[in-house]
Amino acid sequence: MDTLEAHETEDADLLEAWRSGDKAAGETLFLRHYERVSWFFHNKAGEHALDLVQGTFLACLETRDRIRETAAFRSYLFGVARNVLHDHYRRKRRDRAQLDFTQKSAQDLAPSAITLIVKRQEQQLLLAALRRIPVESQIILELIFWEKLTPRELAEVLELKYHTARSRIRTAREQLKKAMRQVTKVPELVKTTLEDLEGWAQRVREDARTH
Repeated sequence: MDTLEAHETEDADLLEAWRSGDKAAGETLFLRHYERVSWFFHNKAGEHALDLVQGTFLACLETRDRIRETAAFRSYLFGVARNVLHDHYRRKRRDRAQLDFTQKSAQDLAPSAITLIVKRQEQQLLLAALRRIPVESQIILELIFWEKLTPRELAEVLELKYHTARSRIRTAREQLKKAMRQVTKVPELVKTTLEDLEGWAQRVREDARTH
């Protein structure tokens, strides 16, 4: 059993105990995923991130009995976080009914969000470009880069069919490339960033943990 499978098994055991009334199991489950959920909101909601993290875990508490037995807890958790983020953006807009997260970016919706301090130009370019692509695409790529979700898990988070999720991944990558070229006029910087996209993303996460 690999590390991910082991974690999912532990999550399932904790979830079962929590549903049976073991509050300590629920607290342990939340602590295991707190950093992941906090990271999910950081580059999208800025100063509101903490409130949205708390809102996500509260929503999980209220809906814990609806989690399907076959679903991985982390996929369910990120699905809830996505909905919480959408609701947050809608509350801030007059045109909430027309708000399309496949079109609007985090830069459009939260221009004053806190940015991470990173060391290299490639990392800065990656973070800036992520905030300029549609929110749904940003969510997709960040869950791939930092949470290593599979296309099937992403489909679960996004409530899409598997093949549709794979198509969205391809689209998101193309949008990111285009955004990078808009952010910088230095072709070589775009080239070096794209050559090791996952590697630069991982370095962003490592730098964040040291601050």
